[in-house]
Amino acid sequence: MDYVDPKNSLNMPEMADMTFAMDFLIRVKEGVRNTAIALTETVSPDARTLLRTQLHQGIAFHQEITDLMVRKKWFHPYDLQKQYQLDQLSANKTVDISKMKLFPDDTTRKGMFDRTPDEHMGGNQA
Repeated sequence: MDYVDPKNSLNMPEMADMTFAMDFLIRVKEGVRNTAIALTETVSPDARTLLRTQLHQGIAFHQEITDLMVRKKWFHPYDLQKQYQLDQLSANKTVDISKMKLFPDDTTRKGMFDRTPDEHMGGNQA
């Protein structure tokens, strides 16, 4: 399988968007979890108020991202069969990419630093 073949790019932007959105959702969830932990360990009333506000904003943001992903059909939290199919599609694409030859055989960099900056002009004055 050749990585420069355009057929391998089919639906790739949509899959990338889905992946970025899922990563973003996970990061926001981590933020909510960490803020909740910090809230339980804070004694200052002002800090607790600030953390509580941030916690509510984080939960609302998590819901907003979830709604976007459900609307775009990138996430199926209530239909496990569809979510499983989507996860299988993603896993299969990952396996396909892993089988591609992404790098040339010769990865050595020896010989790249023996040229002068003006060599392309026919000179050798450096």
